[in-house]
Amino acid sequence: MIRSERTRVLCVDDHEFLADGLKARIALTDDLEFVGWLPTAEGLLGKLKETGAQVVLLDLEMPGPDPFEAIEDVRRRYPDTKVLVLSAHVRDHYFESAVAAGAWGYLSKGDKPEFLVGAIRKAARGEFAFSPEVEERCWIPSRQGGEARTSRLSGLTNREQQVLRLIGRGMSRAEIARVLHRSPKTVDAHQTAIMNKLDIHDRVDLVRYAIRERLVEP
Repeated sequence: MIRSERTRVLCVDDHEFLADGLKARIALTDDLEFVGWLPTAEGLLGKLKETGAQVVLLDLEMPGPDPFEAIEDVRRRYPDTKVLVLSAHVRDHYFESAVAAGAWGYLSKGDKPEFLVGAIRKAARGEFAFSPEVEERCWIPSRQGGEARTSRLSGLTNREQQVLRLIGRGMSRAEIARVLHRSPKTVDAHQTAIMNKLDIHDRVDLVRYAIRERLVEP
């Protein structure tokens, strides 16, 4: 594998203009080097062997191989290479799956170029890096060997997630109670717990959250 004093960065995204912009921004730094671009995750492991990339910026919504499996493959084959997700959509279940697969960060395509460069540097140092938009909706449990993050959605019980799905479908408390064979008072208790855990205190916003997270179809 190629070695360099500068941190070698590989971009995997089906939008070439994004890769070109990242390449131009990295060219302004003294400590980073843009070493390649792939439009899909296909051939990623081979590209890593060829370039010796230490940090990979990976989109989640591309044609080709499953990106979460690609993250796992990189973690197994090249454990010293850090994968940063760079996505147009910040969704809790995307975030949760990416971190579980081994990603070292989750960034938004709306983040400023300077922030992305700083995130690359953090990942290269072995630190997690998250977009401010992600930071607002994560909590940090302890994990041996470093910090880890999970989404607020993961804090819901299975029953609470079930109630949230039904709320997302626009069902009333009475309708949900009939579906679950529980009392409306119990449904209210679940809804209160969901709101507290998600920090969402309006039922309409709960519906929007469920749709955004694709717990229900819009």
